[in-house]
Amino acid sequence: MTNEIRLNAFVGMSPVHLSPGLWAHPRNRALNYKDLTYWTDLAVLLERGKFDTLFIADSLGVYDVYGANAHAAIRAGAQLPKHDPLMLVSAMAHVTEHLGFAISASTSHEIPAVLARRFSSLDHLTAGRIGWNVVTGFSESGAKAVGRDGVIPHDARYDRAEEFLGITYKLWEQSWQAGSLIRDPASGIFADPTKVHRVQHEGPFFQLETIHLTEPSPQRTPFLLQAGASPRGRRFAAAHAEAVLVGGPTQAAVAARVRDIREQAVRLGRKANDIAIFALATAIVGRSRAEAQAKHADYLAYVDPEGAVALFSGWTGIDFSGFELDAKLPRDLRDNAVQSILQSFTSADPTREWTLREVIEHNAIGGEGPLLVGTAAEVADELQNWVVETGIDGFNLSYAVIPETFTDFVDLVIPELQRRGAYKADYRPGTLRAKFQGSDALKPSHPGAATRPVALTRH
Repeated sequence: MTNEIRLNAFVGMSPVHLSPGLWAHPRNRALNYKDLTYWTDLAVLLERGKFDTLFIADSLGVYDVYGANAHAAIRAGAQLPKHDPLMLVSAMAHVTEHLGFAISASTSHEIPAVLARRFSSLDHLTAGRIGWNVVTGFSESGAKAVGRDGVIPHDARYDRAEEFLGITYKLWEQSWQAGSLIRDPASGIFADPTKVHRVQHEGPFFQLETIHLTEPSPQRTPFLLQAGASPRGRRFAAAHAEAVLVGGPTQAAVAARVRDIREQAVRLGRKANDIAIFALATAIVGRSRAEAQAKHADYLAYVDPEGAVALFSGWTGIDFSGFELDAKLPRDLRDNAVQSILQSFTSADPTREWTLREVIEHNAIGGEGPLLVGTAAEVADELQNWVVETGIDGFNLSYAVIPETFTDFVDLVIPELQRRGAYKADYRPGTLRAKFQGSDALKPSHPGAATRPVALTRH
């Protein structure tokens, strides 16, 4: 098997992302998350490993569902404090040439024209290496931070996201027509006003009238990522995403989602391989199995179980503080938050019933994806097996200790994958989209491309 495996590094701009307690490990640099050199050093390391993107998750919410307060998350440093990752991109782009940067931003909390300008600016400053992870915002605390009484109902969040993207496509693809930039010193004309158009929109969620404030960037529309895994989220991803981020504790859980997303994309007129799908995973690698197992045992000594269950409560919207640790989780638990997280545990294997303790232990290092512990060859075997059994294109790699987890992977696993012909020897040229799809522009089958040839009449 020689399918090329693609890789994102999955992090947050916090002392803890998905491994609560590990910030205290003596080799962890996580407490330097607020220092610029921490991020530029990480970007250089990932580019040395030929990673596709550094993917930085973000939200406006805090994890305050567990115990009906944020105390556990605050004690654990579990995604709190949480700084704005968009501020990092220009500096990291300056020290790299090829690494892409995927940043989360919420269609429930942002303003379309403002966000479109921000991403266009970064697309220019990165020479076309910016990606937008389109999220809809699942937490009550995030909704209250922007002045709402509560979170928008699950499916309505995606209705809002559909409208949001429709607007941003017009701003990116339509407002500045091809050939609008003249830049002619002799005539003194910078741009042709007959080819620069106002975007007008009146809808149930948004109203606006504006000219997009930035000239067309290398990609125009940033490379689009999406992580929705509920039925409605998968439908949204099948329509809009160019890369999809999935998670699950078993291959069966991941494979079912991959299959559904690809089938829906085909029904919408796209090709199944128009979407690159990444599964969450974490690898602890050693030069021997004993060394890897010793690292794992060392890391486990720092795990914060309360921090792990605080994250799980936040993701699911269910307060698990009153649950018995060894009681079986009901299969019908459901809330308005990230519905797929709980379902991936309770529904993936009909023969298995998870306890809260088992979920906490599974999520303690790296989140809900598999934890791979072994030599470079053993980890490479597992990665290739996941690709074969699930149909994914690659992995969203989380970490236990940073940068150690990524350094070990770059130094040990990447050369092993390259020897097998399962990983690129070098980057492809061009923008982030070109590296994935061979072109700077959205594919003609993408809904954003449909706005491109339309010329508005009002200027």
